[in-house]
Amino acid sequence: MSETPLVTLAPDGVVRATRAMALASLIGLIVLGLAWELWLAPTGNGSLALKVVPLLVPVLGLWRHRLYTYRWVSLLVWLYCAEGLVRATSEHGMGRWLAWLEVLLCLLLFAASAWQVRWRLRRARQASEQGSAP
Repeated sequence: MSETPLVTLAPDGVVRATRAMALASLIGLIVLGLAWELWLAPTGNGSLALKVVPLLVPVLGLWRHRLYTYRWVSLLVWLYCAEGLVRATSEHGMGRWLAWLEVLLCLLLFAASAWQVRWRLRRARQASEQGSAP
């Protein structure tokens, strides 16, 4: 089984656009989580705002185009999506709308991360094939 070697390529339009979408949706999830639990529809004493702490970790990796970060954030985001779906079906009023917004941001983050990974791996494979051609 042969693996595609990673080739460092300059970011193109798709890479820049998906990074912007991933960063925007990730920052949106952070802001939403804090605003939701501290001001808009707090549950309890605001300790649920700590749920955004794991979302702070990938910000720098996405900013620096780290492919590995895109891969694992596309898995992490499903925890937040599940929370959003549960709360969207169990809460009322403002909490329900915030939960649906969380689900939407999660789907955007997943789509951007998946697209980023697939696009960059395809470009690396094409570059390595062109480099090995006689």
